[in-house]
Amino acid sequence: MSKKLITIISIFILSIVFLSQITLFVIQPMGAIPKGKTLVIWKLNKTNFIDSADAMCVRETGSLNILCRGMMMSAVISKSSVLMKLPYSSSLYSISTGGKEYSR
Repeated sequence: MSKKLITIISIFILSIVFLSQITLFVIQPMGAIPKGKTLVIWKLNKTNFIDSADAMCVRETGSLNILCRGMMMSAVISKSSVLMKLPYSSSLYSISTGGKEYSR
């Protein structure tokens, strides 16, 4: 095999390994964070590749309330490292919640 093909395959494999270890955690705009944020964090046991506190609350408890939202955000931020901060993405938020929009 040529060096170019080996390099391409290596980059592809490393990309898959890296992407399986991170989470895009979306924080919906609300009072404390009026513009919202998307955080790139190390994946935790209970996080999906694209996730949000709202989606985690619904997954774990079956409902969403402000207390659960705050507890989930706090737990994720304290247990993981933030690798990068990005602007809020409503598309990613929608993906994380399965297309449902929850109140701010």
